[in-house]
Amino acid sequence: MKPKLKVCGMKYPDNMLAVAALQPDYMGFIFYDRSPRYFEGEMPKLPGIKKTGVFVKAPVNDILVKVRQHHLQAVQLHGGESAEFCRELALALSGDTFQSKVELIKVFSMLDTFDFEQLKPFEDTADYFLFDTKGKLPGGNGYTFDWRVLKNYPSKKPFFLSGGIGPEEADKVLAFLENQPDNRGTDYCYAIDVNSRFEIEPGLKNTEKLKEFKSKISCQHQ
Repeated sequence: MKPKLKVCGMKYPDNMLAVAALQPDYMGFIFYDRSPRYFEGEMPKLPGIKKTGVFVKAPVNDILVKVRQHHLQAVQLHGGESAEFCRELALALSGDTFQSKVELIKVFSMLDTFDFEQLKPFEDTADYFLFDTKGKLPGGNGYTFDWRVLKNYPSKKPFFLSGGIGPEEADKVLAFLENQPDNRGTDYCYAIDVNSRFEIEPGLKNTEKLKEFKSKISCQHQ
């Protein structure tokens, strides 16, 4: 099954529409004012694409405001939030005030090693995990971690593969996805998350490079 694609760090409405024409499955908007990709303003209509709000240590009420304001269909937590916080947010997002389910994505940062015991408290609340590269910033650092860490992935929770994935990594992504049966991570890799390596400047994506990347990972992995 081909992986889904999430394009994160969108900032400019015209660029959003250009990227939307490529039909990624998710589009990410960063609501963290210290990020150069911080999003303000109104989003255009993006039919068929799940609008995802990215938050870093934001209070539950602030997240709910953004979900309602922009009709977000997914929330990504990127700030080391606790399991208790995730449970509180998941409960709030399941309320009757939202017309459809709002997915909850919990981010974990890693380099060459990772203690997978950290995942257990979040198994019942997160819809997906996202594995990103540990760096100075909460995302957008531009380099990859060692994907071999995921070889012994112990969970059955589907996850997003993220962290410095650029146009040159298409073959590496395909190799990771096809590395069966020796790699448990292959079975549960739900989506590929891209950001800074496809940019002309922070928040402005190169649509030609995205188109080529999407075509390559979609057509070669069925």
